[in-house]
Amino acid sequence: MVFVDTNYFLRFLIDDDPQQAEEAKKLFLDAARGNLDLVTSTIVVFEIYWVFKSYYQKTKDEIIKILQKVLTMNFVSLDERDLLLQALDLFKAENLSLEDCYNLSFALNKKTKTFKTFDVKLAGVFSSEQETQWEEFEMSRSKKKTKKEKPNKLKDVN
Repeated sequence: MVFVDTNYFLRFLIDDDPQQAEEAKKLFLDAARGNLDLVTSTIVVFEIYWVFKSYYQKTKDEIIKILQKVLTMNFVSLDERDLLLQALDLFKAENLSLEDCYNLSFALNKKTKTFKTFDVKLAGVFSSEQETQWEEFEMSRSKKKTKKEKPNKLKDVN
């Protein structure tokens, strides 16, 4: 098992250092072919988000596409993949930060009845007026999970 840190994903996605980008590509190809087991963490995903948002000043839509590519790299083990995909769906739909969407998704998955926050915008998404939408959102995520997804080929990522 090999842990993959943020900079490997960034070099692969950005290709700003040809030597490092090639090394990252080879690593991911080996894993995609089943020759290597890779693992990464939720923090790495958030670091990728932060770098593209802050340093590269990518738009929300561009960041969503990038994170979808990373999160569908099924040859990289990621414990909270489904939770992060759910947060990304919320991020697309709501005018909230990815961090807030992650926390809402976490709360939803824990089936919490209340979400305590001083952030009015965040509280509004979880308000009792929106319970039906949350239930529908949760059901739509469940349906997506039941569909058999094709493995993400490396060529689809780059």
